[in-house]
Amino acid sequence: QRHSGKRVVASASRINVDSGQVFRQAQDTEQSRSARMTDKSKTICLIGKSIIFDSGGLSLKPSDSMMDMKIDMAGGATVLGIFKVLSKLDNIKHIIYGILPVCENMPSGKAMRPGDIATAMNGKTIEILNTDAEGRLTLADALSYAEKKLAPDLIIDLATLTGACMVALGKEITGMLGNQEVGLKLLENSTKNTGEQLWRLPMYKRYLKKMTNGIADLKNVGGGRWGGTITAALFLNEFVEKTTWVHLDIAGSAYNDENSYAVISKGGTGWGVETLVELIKNY
Repeated sequence: QRHSGKRVVASASRINVDSGQVFRQAQDTEQSRSARMTDKSKTICLIGKSIIFDSGGLSLKPSDSMMDMKIDMAGGATVLGIFKVLSKLDNIKHIIYGILPVCENMPSGKAMRPGDIATAMNGKTIEILNTDAEGRLTLADALSYAEKKLAPDLIIDLATLTGACMVALGKEITGMLGNQEVGLKLLENSTKNTGEQLWRLPMYKRYLKKMTNGIADLKNVGGGRWGGTITAALFLNEFVEKTTWVHLDIAGSAYNDENSYAVISKGGTGWGVETLVELIKNY
């Protein structure tokens, strides 16, 4: 199903003439509905960052940093890849939703500007200080939408979100953060059978102060050069009230630009498809 851009999705998409869109896909079979009636089924929501191209907007990236920005939709592509696999399996007992907040980050006469204030779906206001931190704006509304409209037991988002994650973990390891131990353990256990690498980073809540001392409820950036992966996850956490949530920063692992993977050619890696299918099968 397609929903016109929610509040900050629409704000992020003002960098382009077209309005943003939120796409929702459901894998809800007769088998899963029957299982749900007996309380054996869970509802899982997968969210994939889907910036079709990221120029940085008015906070324009250097040209060298723009060359591979077609990969900024890797989170959404991964979610679609997961659904393609699930469609071929007949033993999935859970109800799975996929949400793709889709837009592109391009400068234009209608572009969002540094200093703009946007209001998210959950009512929180966001001061946009850097238009190149647009992905978290789209994810904010996707997270709020998932929790309020779908009431899932588990939310997992995948996003090529921060260059800081590559600085910390390199280009083959995904950064993982979340709000509850149970969700983090589910992901860690699932990777044991797939070989996809991830590493848990701390949700150090004192860093949130770097994003709450402005003129709105939140700033979309904070902390300067330091701890960018953590502050981005803390920002997203403000849009999840109580649902178990895991954030996967695939900024490095989503794209192989140096043939660093022994068995994957240059280009998109599909990181996360195997691990999340494994999680869904065994949840």
